[in-house]
Amino acid sequence: MQVLFKSRNPQATEPRDLTDRRVRFVFRRLGWLVPRAEVQMSDVNGPRGGIDKRCQVALKTDVAGTVIVASVASDWRAALNKALAKAARFLMRALRRGAYSGRVRQRGSAVPVEALPGVAGPDTPAVPTGKPRTEMP
Repeated sequence: MQVLFKSRNPQATEPRDLTDRRVRFVFRRLGWLVPRAEVQMSDVNGPRGGIDKRCQVALKTDVAGTVIVASVASDWRAALNKALAKAARFLMRALRRGAYSGRVRQRGSAVPVEALPGVAGPDTPAVPTGKPRTEMP
């Protein structure tokens, strides 16, 4: 996963390493879906203080295209954690909804299909085996 960090505020460049670690930690299991993440931090109202630290996370995903999530908090770490949590929830919902239409990798079978009982191979005709089914009342 490629993590890009952007900030114009000199105080926001301090958590660069923290940002890289947190992004990789949050998406450690979804990393195959997120090849690139951009994190942008900014101070909304400058030196006046208050709840004004903004973190915007843009994810380039295979599931939902580009996902952009932003959050505002009183410090950089809280803003980053909120934005990453929102992005992870969004991706999990997209996966559960079935928005990912990619091919699912299947593992090879140790036993050839023709060797399985009751399964017809490509050259053998499908012949039912065993007793015929009886209807139950």
